[in-house]
This record gives sequence, C-alpha cells and structure tokens, in this order.
Amino acid sequence: MGLKYRLTIMSFLQFFVWGAWLITISNYWFGTKHWSGGEFGAVFSTLGIASIFMPTITGIIADRWVNAERLYGILHILSGMAIIYCTQVTNPDTFFWVMLVAMCFYMPTISLSNSIAYNALKSNNFDVVKVFPPIRVWGTIGFIVAMWVTNLTGNKATTNQFIISAFASFALGIYSFSLPKCPPQKQTSNNSSWIELFGLNAFKLFKSYKMALFFIFSMFLGAALQLTNMYGDTFLDDFKKVPEFAGSFVVKYSTIIMSISQFSETVFILAIPFFLKRFGIKNVMLISMIAWVLRFGLFAYGDPAGNLWMIIVSCIVYGMAFDFFNISGSLFVETNTDPTIRSSAQGLFMMMTNGFGAVLGSIISGFIIQKYFTHDNIKDWHSIWITFSAYSLVVAILFAVFFKHKHDPSKLTTINH
Repeated sequence: MGLKYRLTIMSFLQFFVWGAWLITISNYWFGTKHWSGGEFGAVFSTLGIASIFMPTITGIIADRWVNAERLYGILHILSGMAIIYCTQVTNPDTFFWVMLVAMCFYMPTISLSNSIAYNALKSNNFDVVKVFPPIRVWGTIGFIVAMWVTNLTGNKATTNQFIISAFASFALGIYSFSLPKCPPQKQTSNNSSWIELFGLNAFKLFKSYKMALFFIFSMFLGAALQLTNMYGDTFLDDFKKVPEFAGSFVVKYSTIIMSISQFSETVFILAIPFFLKRFGIKNVMLISMIAWVLRFGLFAYGDPAGNLWMIIVSCIVYGMAFDFFNISGSLFVETNTDPTIRSSAQGLFMMMTNGFGAVLGSIISGFIIQKYFTHDNIKDWHSIWITFSAYSLVVAILFAVFFKHKHDPSKLTTINH
C-alpha cells in the first residue's frame, strides 16, 4: 500500500474516533441520562483542559525519547479504554473525570498525527503543501461518516456511540505501529542543559517576536473555534420558540443543517494548496479570521424563512474559517521551526488554540451570554452573534497590522526537502 493511502487511513480513523460521539453526546447526556447543562459544560471543557498541557508533553516525549508513531498508537489504545469505560459511568461527576482522562490521551494525537504525516512525506520527497491537505480531508470525511453511522444506527442517545469510538480507537492504535517510523530527532549530550534534557526547547520559540505573536493570535482565534460547536445547534433549535418558525425544517433537522459545516471543510481543505501558493500563509490565516466574522455575522441575521440562505452560507463559510487557520497554522509551525522540536512545536500550537484559547473562549463566552444576553431564560442570539463577529473582526485587524510574514513561494515549494 502506498504511503499516501496509509496516511489517509490514519487521518480517516483519527477523526472517526472523535466524530462517533462529539456531536451526539448531548443527546445521551440530556435525553438519556437527564443530567444538567452546567455539568455538561464541564464535560465539554475537558477538551480544552487536556489540550493545555498534554499535546506539549507528548510532543516533547516524541522529540526526545519515543518514536512518534509508537506513542501515537499507545495513546489511542489508552483513549479507547477510557472512552469505553464511559458506558459504565452512572453519575455526571465521575463521567467528567473519565472523559478528562480520555481527552488527555486523545487530544495530543491530533498534533502527533500531523508530525507523523509531515515527517513521512518529507522523508519520501513529497511536496507537503500539495500532498498533505488531500490526506487531511479524509479526517473530516471520517468525522462525517462516524457522525452519520452513530445517527443512522439509532445510537446517538445510547452508550453504543462510545463503543463505536473505542473500537475505532483500538483499530487505529494497532494500525499505528505499522506506520512509517518517526524517531526522535535529537539526542542529548552530557553537556545538555536541563531545558534540552527535558525537551522544553520548543518554548524558546516565544523568544522570537514573530513566533510569540503567532502563538498569541492562535490563542485569540482558538477562543472562537469552539463557539459554534458549543452554541450552533442550540441556536438553531431555539427557533422553535418562535411560533412562525416552530415547525420549520431548520428546527426539525438542526443537526443536519450544522453538518453542512463539515462537508464544507472537505472542499476548503482541498483548496488550501492553491491559496497558500497564491497568497501565502499570513494572508490565508487572515482570510480565515475574516471568514469567522462572516460566520458569526450571518448567523446573527439568519432565520429559517426568508434569511435561511444566511444560515446555509454561514455553514459553508465555516469550512474556510476553521481549516484555513488550523492547517495553514500547522504548516507555518512546520516551516518556521527546527526539525528537532517538530512534535513539541506542533503540540505548543495546539496548546494555544485548542487549549488556552478554547478554555478561555468557553468560560468568557458563557459568562457574557449568561450575564448580558440571557433574559428570562431566553437568549438574545442576534446580539450574541454580533458580539462574536465584532470580536473576530478586532482580532483580524490586529493580526493584519502586527503580524509580519513575507510570502516566499520557494519556501513552500521546498518544504519537502
């Protein structure tokens, strides 16, 4: 089997594992267990909490001591064991801790999968900018397939969603040991400093003004990444409280409407090589930020009747907003860091976006929505989305002004060397 096909299977299973329960866990939580919303918010925060420290720690381990593909496989097997244990949990407090353990094992595999793919492609002289996005798109397809498998088999409100995820995780864990070797890049000497000894070199990237600024903006944008995952389906479902929209297609099939966002991702991931070569990494990341402005702004003015097109376009724009920053940001880290800290640098990027950014975004947005935009248990969605859109616009303007990065097409075309 060719290298690209082997990496495609890895990418597909990587996100199939997540998609089997991420979208449908709320149905299990509220519909089957009848647990509270506050406790559900805590469980959702485990993704961000785990992303604050685990990707960096596992990245350091992969850079210093253990082959990345082996560590990747071990983490997936451990994650699968934790996820399958969710089927035995009978109270929300215990569920939180079990899910936190599962996410501590799962979240770092996202950045490790990037490191494994980049290393394998470059070692075989592939153009990473051209070849990686079509491989990565199968991750989104895996997420969609898992989501539909869980729904169509009638398991979106049962523990079977965790079993589906766990067995996919076990399969990927075993498969990982057959992937191309991605060994540690540098050995320490007797004269190594304690920073080198413990693999903390990636944190030196903060000494670079450009890299520090990149990571700070990654955190700011990371605050926006999970907002529509957290509130999007609830926003559409809340239209049932408006008599004229109560029986609309959007209310009845809100999850299907939201899934347009994932289908959109598959298109925009494939478009990334063209945009990177044409506009450069900085401008692609800026396009992503502007897309977030549109994503939230269109939601603010959309409705299930005359302005349904705004909701649909918002879901389409999501693909550009989400993937243009995540993948171009990952490539920026790859092209601007030393190979000896490849995995830990990718982990650092994920820590800032899916870790600090996601946690801060969840906490702050929850506080703002509850304090300023909720009256008599009714959310003022128009003002909520306008606020999020304005926030994204400010981040985009600041990024355009302060982040300096010269577009060098030759650097992108020689990334495989």
